[in-house]
Amino acid sequence: MPINSSSVSTKEQAVLVTDDYRPNQQQVAQLLGQLNQVVLDKPQVVKLALSCVLAGGHLLLQDLPGMGKTTLAQGLAQLLGLTFNRVQFTNDMLPADILGMSIYNQATLDFEFRRGPIFTQLLLADEINRSSPKTQSALLEAMEERQVTQDGQTYRLPQPFFVIATQNPLQQAGVYPLPESQLDRFLMCLSLGYPSPAAERALLQGQDRRELLATLKALFNTDAVSLAQQGVQQVYVADVVLDYLQRLVAKTRVSQEYHGLSPRGVLSLQRAAQAHAYASGHNEVSPEDIQAVFAAVTDHRLGQRFVSPNALSGQAPQTIAQRILADVAVII
Repeated sequence: MPINSSSVSTKEQAVLVTDDYRPNQQQVAQLLGQLNQVVLDKPQVVKLALSCVLAGGHLLLQDLPGMGKTTLAQGLAQLLGLTFNRVQFTNDMLPADILGMSIYNQATLDFEFRRGPIFTQLLLADEINRSSPKTQSALLEAMEERQVTQDGQTYRLPQPFFVIATQNPLQQAGVYPLPESQLDRFLMCLSLGYPSPAAERALLQGQDRRELLATLKALFNTDAVSLAQQGVQQVYVADVVLDYLQRLVAKTRVSQEYHGLSPRGVLSLQRAAQAHAYASGHNEVSPEDIQAVFAAVTDHRLGQRFVSPNALSGQAPQTIAQRILADVAVII
């Protein structure tokens, strides 16, 4: 797909997407289509979840139990062709249950490190907020540095490495709130919400989701995912689009109710917008890409906690990010 030179303000400044990194729109569309057959009636959430992975970020799925969070994570892992481990978090889980531990080997008369389930390419941390803060913090180094340190020894994690975590609303029993430092490690936070009546009828009459997941064939592999991540970095962001992004960021920093986005949050917003453009088959970021990812990237960083939809109207209250988007003009 050629780049329209008229859309680039200064040709010499444009970071052009080469043929090697150009998105295969047919392949991406096929992946999204198959994932949408498993997770019904949530095309935007599915696209954002894929964008999060293509951006090299970690994903937090926040919703009521039974809404399809685990199904989405498993579907992504299978279609992307990544090695996959699932850990069910509980309140008695210890950090060693995730990271691994050193065990004495009588044959060699020495300790050897037995790797935990975190040594995989995609880790599903199911109901992460049911574990204690000590266990939750065990993931911080792995999520940021892609490595694990045990007994003074550092072990690199497989590449690429992603964490997809699910958590239940804080109003439910037996959960611990994730600290701000951990929330900031997640590039995006998404909620699936209730399905439409038509999608719910399809669930009732259709194939079991577990059986459907078992039929999925990998459309990507490790090399393809890595190549796509490089392609995301090549997506061009014009100065006028960066101006709009910075105005949104500045708006987050003037409130007395919450702390504004940190520099890491700003970089995450840009990378997520690039990934959304890439998944859409575009070579440069538009304001619409920023608007599409803004709430998913910022709300959990600004202290927006899970809010259950209104039981009568079915509509959730306006989030912090939605209010900011409404207040800041695009001006392109």
